[in-house]
This record gives sequence, C-alpha cells and structure tokens, in this order.
Amino acid sequence: MLNALIVDDEPLAHKVILHHLASHRDVKVVKQCYNAAEALAWLASNRADLIFLDINMPQLNGMDMLKVMANRPQVIIVSAYEEFALQGFELDVTDYLLKPVSDARLTSALDRVRQRSAASQPIPAPKEIVIKVDRELRKVSLRDITYLEAYGNYVKVWQGDSMLLANSTLKKLLAELPAQAFSQIHKSFVVRNNAVIGQDSDSVLLNNQVRLKVGKSFKGVLNRLLPLPGQ
Repeated sequence: MLNALIVDDEPLAHKVILHHLASHRDVKVVKQCYNAAEALAWLASNRADLIFLDINMPQLNGMDMLKVMANRPQVIIVSAYEEFALQGFELDVTDYLLKPVSDARLTSALDRVRQRSAASQPIPAPKEIVIKVDRELRKVSLRDITYLEAYGNYVKVWQGDSMLLANSTLKKLLAELPAQAFSQIHKSFVVRNNAVIGQDSDSVLLNNQVRLKVGKSFKGVLNRLLPLPGQ
C-alpha cells in the first residue's frame, strides 16, 4: 500500500486525482493539503510514500517545498506549467504530469512509482545454499553451518562436528553467502559470525570448540566478530 499526500491549492485538482486513484487499490490518500506550508507541517510528524504536488501555489511554491524537504518521498508533480519539468527532474521527481491529468497518464506515473518502490526494497538474505556433494545437490541451512574450510578444489562444510565435502572452491561459496552473516578469517577459513564464541589476537573459538587461526591480512574482522565493550 502506498500512502499518498495531495498538495494543491485548487479543490478541483484534488477531485480529479481522487477520481483517477479510485481504480488503484494499492494507493491510499492519507492527507490532502491546500498549500505547501500545511503539507510541510503535516510531514513533520507523519509519513507519506508519495506526494502529488502542484507547482504554482501561494506563499511557497512546489519547487521551493521540494528544496526544503530533507527526506523526500517519491513525488509526482501535477502542474499546468510545463516549463518547470526540467527543474523537477533535476530534483529527482518520479514523474511530471500536465493538467488536465488523464487516467492513462496517471496510471503510467504510478507504474513508475511502483517500480522505484520495488527497486528500493532490500533483497532478503538467503537462508540456505545448495552445494554439490559427490554427484548430487544438497540444500544446506546457513544457520547450521559453523565454518567452511578450503580443501584443494573442494570445501569442507562443517556443521558442528559433521562435515560435507562440497565440490566447489572457497571463493565461489563465499560469494553465495550473505556478507553480514559470514566472514573470511584466513585464506582457508570462513566462519559464521554467530558461531564465534571467543577470540584472541591470532585465533577464534567456535561454538563446536574448534579453534581456527586468523590470517594476518584478515585480523581487521576480529572487532566485528566479537567487539570489545564500548566499541
């Protein structure tokens, strides 16, 4: 659901936008403002995903409103004046509609809004990876992995005290793992961060009581694994 704000000093313009939005069930108008000052005051304590914004308004025009907004949501300018279009796009508005607004043109603008919104959503971290063991593929839960160990052209995938021998390189498997959950500590070792329960300057202790050496060029990751109090 996209929460929308309409900012226009003409009541008829509000009616036109509301009429076109009636067929877009994923857009909800949460506030209607009739000048920029009113809109800025509302935005100070409320959130909108999308603003339908007029340009030519008394006191503070739409462009000036955009310039003073710190965290702008997506904006569709709705104006009778086409000469502000370039300035609008320089301010990263999603679309620029000329009055009178047609249903088809507003639909096209909303499609752009949806595309931008989808693109800005974080990609969820994977919960499992698929590895090749012998001649078959195995699905392995990331939370079960304690560490990975390079073994020639293979990788030992340790799950506590048990091990699977994956037909892969350590570099290739590391690229498939979420960077926020796994760290390389040695040219031969990658650990799951949450599996680390202790460390010194040269090694880490894992929750299966295995101690692994930390390579000289990887010691920068130690503070991320078990940061000292106050850091």
